[in-house]
Amino acid sequence: TTKMANQEEAEIQISELDLLSSMFPYEEEFAVTDQLALAELKHYVENESAEVPSSKVQFILNVKTEVPSASTVEFSMACALPFKYPTVLPEITVRSSLLSRSQQILLNSDLKTYLMQNFSGEPCMLSVREWVKDHAAAYIDKDLSSFSMTASDATQSDVTMFTRLWIYSHHIYNKQKRKNIIDWAKELSLSGFCMPGKPGVVCVEGLQSSCEEFWSRIRRLTWKRILIRHREDVSLEGGGHAEIQKQRKFPTLEEKCFVAHGARGNHMDLGQLYHFLQEKGCADIFQMYFGVEGH
Repeated sequence: TTKMANQEEAEIQISELDLLSSMFPYEEEFAVTDQLALAELKHYVENESAEVPSSKVQFILNVKTEVPSASTVEFSMACALPFKYPTVLPEITVRSSLLSRSQQILLNSDLKTYLMQNFSGEPCMLSVREWVKDHAAAYIDKDLSSFSMTASDATQSDVTMFTRLWIYSHHIYNKQKRKNIIDWAKELSLSGFCMPGKPGVVCVEGLQSSCEEFWSRIRRLTWKRILIRHREDVSLEGGGHAEIQKQRKFPTLEEKCFVAHGARGNHMDLGQLYHFLQEKGCADIFQMYFGVEGH
């Protein structure tokens, strides 16, 4: 029944996205930013895959609205649909170049309240778009000097997300790609490991925004097949450097070669990988990658 419920939720998501694209045919009004996730979702619904999609469908809805001064203001809604949506709420951030940071924080927290009070279990993207159209402009003129939360407090109270991505590739041999993986991780302060060979396994962990930047760079390279096999998100209250360090399971990002004895140099010894993951407290991931209990 979970499969059926999941399937139903996925179908609702797809039909809602179809509706949005027929109502807003122009890229500047509505654009899916993660085509891969959408393809994965459709694949799941068509029952060709028993595998629950690993990434959320993400899209942008742009809303133009009139303001009293008779000019038009554009708001951009960055949306992500968790796999269980509409059973769970969508993730939405509204932005506009005319909003100050504290106005934007207030607008988004009011939007969240509106969502929590009005929606449980039914598709709501159109209603949310209407709400933004009707209410967002008012936040541009809000004088928040009396508003107790200053922008610097706001930055503090923004919950920091720690993310760990488990990426699977059909193979990783290319020296340049291997160098990119290590260099980009270093640049983005991510730790983890990369196991080249066939299959290729990459794990990166660190700030959510850095992991997402890493993933968007990696997937632009040419691959036979690459996907996020599993994703872990932990919200950190405070989110200081120490909190982030505490969540890490790997000290830095290094390349791990578990070469099997006597094998041609490219097949990795999965038993060694399993023991390595076990040491790091990540043994359950092995099964997600290879669909077998580790030994």
